[in-house]
Amino acid sequence: MAMVNVDQLNSLDRHEFVRVLTPVFEHSPWVAARTEPKRPFANRAELHAALCDTVMKANDDEKLGLIRSHPDLVGKATLTAESQSEQAAAGLGNLSPAEVAQFQKHNAAYRERFGFPFVICARENKKDAILAAFPRRLQNSREQEIEIALGEIFKIAELRLRDLIV
Repeated sequence: MAMVNVDQLNSLDRHEFVRVLTPVFEHSPWVAARTEPKRPFANRAELHAALCDTVMKANDDEKLGLIRSHPDLVGKATLTAESQSEQAAAGLGNLSPAEVAQFQKHNAAYRERFGFPFVICARENKKDAILAAFPRRLQNSREQEIEIALGEIFKIAELRLRDLIV
């Protein structure tokens, strides 16, 4: 989609507003839908804050659903265009078989421990930093990891908003 400015976004009907913002939060149009009535937004930062506030006010099951909507890094799932380009930017598109195996091992251990995928803002990290984060984050409590995952999702959302809104 072509970039829009905040005024154009504010003037869209509800359906179009949700459609434009759906890619910001992976497979979770409810975030945009619940944020839409809070219009108008003065700027992209205010919109981002409102979207994040919508997530933080969601119930625990909805938050977990949002986290679970993210793909495993270097997983077998079909990726959204956004996830595909983000993982490629982090250097995850050209891994050796040994590196793929390492990611799969870490993903499995993480999912086993927490019940949701490991989420990290791939655009802010490279392959080595991501691999180093797995063992560190496996030491956290489930509550800490939910909080960290949501924080990473908010970073992802901010970068995706920059791609969509001038």
